[in-house]
Amino acid sequence: MAVLRIPEENRTISGKAAVAEYLGKIGIDYDVWEPSRPLGPDASQDDILDAYSEEISKLKASGGYVTADVINVSPQTPNLDAMLAKFSREHWHDEDEVRFIVKGRGLFHVNPKTSPVVGIEVEPGDLIRVPRGTLHWFDLCSDRQIRCIRLFQDVTGWTPHYTESGVDEKFEAVCFGRASVA
Repeated sequence: MAVLRIPEENRTISGKAAVAEYLGKIGIDYDVWEPSRPLGPDASQDDILDAYSEEISKLKASGGYVTADVINVSPQTPNLDAMLAKFSREHWHDEDEVRFIVKGRGLFHVNPKTSPVVGIEVEPGDLIRVPRGTLHWFDLCSDRQIRCIRLFQDVTGWTPHYTESGVDEKFEAVCFGRASVA
């Protein structure tokens, strides 16, 4: 289950209902999905998409998403540092960024216009939808691996538009995990 940290308020939020409520107030959709059947650690993309096909179909219908795939990132991923550098700077997209975490953990930072920056540590089972135009950035946790389902509204995928604001440099790219939950 996702854990939120709002550094400016020295505040941590956990629990599905509390996380969904806070994120909903800043325009971020959050949910938890359960697979329709157990998945092994080396499940194929097709097995993963099949296990969540009902949820994916509902999300496609409600959000206008036309395609879904599975991305698998690990320390062995070629050019990993260059790839991660594209995500770890504040940016926005012309379409929603939808991620469902299958394996691993990551840290989204969202910079809403109406409240302080929030760090959202996601783990397996978490679904997050960052709406188009929302300022955000993403980092992997220290194990540098994540596997997630991605949904797109355009088959060509999204393009980041960087703000060059430097806001992202003020926040640690370190996952906080369960140990820090108050």
